Amino acid sequence: MPTISLDNYKAHLMLEKGMASNTAQAYIADVEKLLSYMADQGLQPHTVTLDHLHRFAYTLIDLGISPVSVCRILSGVRSWFHYLLAQGIITADPTEMLEMPRRPAHLPTVLTIAEVDALEAAIDLSEPTGHRDRAIIELLYSCGLRVSELCNLTLADVYIADAFLNVIGKGAKQRFVPMSPRAVRELQFWLDDRCHITPKPGEDDYLFLSFRRRQHLSRITVFHTIQVLAARAGITRPISPHTLRHTFATHLLEGGANLRAIQAMLGHESIRTTQLYTHIDRQFLREQLQEHLPRAL
Repeated sequence: MPTISLDNYKAHLMLEKGMASNTAQAYIADVEKLLSYMADQGLQPHTVTLDHLHRFAYTLIDLGISPVSVCRILSGVRSWFHYLLAQGIITADPTEMLEMPRRPAHLPTVLTIAEVDALEAAIDLSEPTGHRDRAIIELLYSCGLRVSELCNLTLADVYIADAFLNVIGKGAKQRFVPMSPRAVRELQFWLDDRCHITPKPGEDDYLFLSFRRRQHLSRITVFHTIQVLAARAGITRPISPHTLRHTFATHLLEGGANLRAIQAMLGHESIRTTQLYTHIDRQFLREQLQEHLPRAL
């Protein structure tokens, strides 16, 4: 089989298709996402089928990636297979019958990096809840937590020295999620402030507490906090704690992170794919987070 070079493909896009360098690089990034998926599945370009591409698309959607972004990625993938066919590297084009996901009436909101920064900048650190709310934003965004997972975190779930969280997800399934250096710093600030709260009986172990009620935060409280911060930051689109989880997955994917790693960090098992993403090396997850998540440091 002829050698496949993404450099040659990029040159083809620029010289024969007349694309600008940045546009061609975006096409390369789309192909790299597919190559990551193919490597996990043990596939080669000539063994990829339409069913494999459907599963790839479903995996992207299950990670919370909007259908608009999935369509863009699949367009890049289709262009690559057209190139491979023209070069004689494959003899059949698996994208010939590939359909694009339909655009739903309501797309999930994804924040920009600037908007995530604006949310944190809207927090008044002179208030008692300041460092707590900073830590909440960081864990929701840079760890991709569900709001219920965040509210149920205990002190024993936090491994500051190792920069990991022990998260109990849906179905009481346990996973270890790496924390960015920024998340660790904000969490350390909050732990210093938390010492000034005397929790109610039975609430001692929870990580995030209310100063007034002296008990762990509810999902409604976190939701309200996000709403207040969004208003202060001038974000007019409706957002929720889950918006930060969608943003986490999208930013990692756009940054080129491994799909299997994203799925492991989200604690999400796709009902549409046959492979369960388990037993992934923790150092690998940490590297994926720090290398591919914007503002991770």
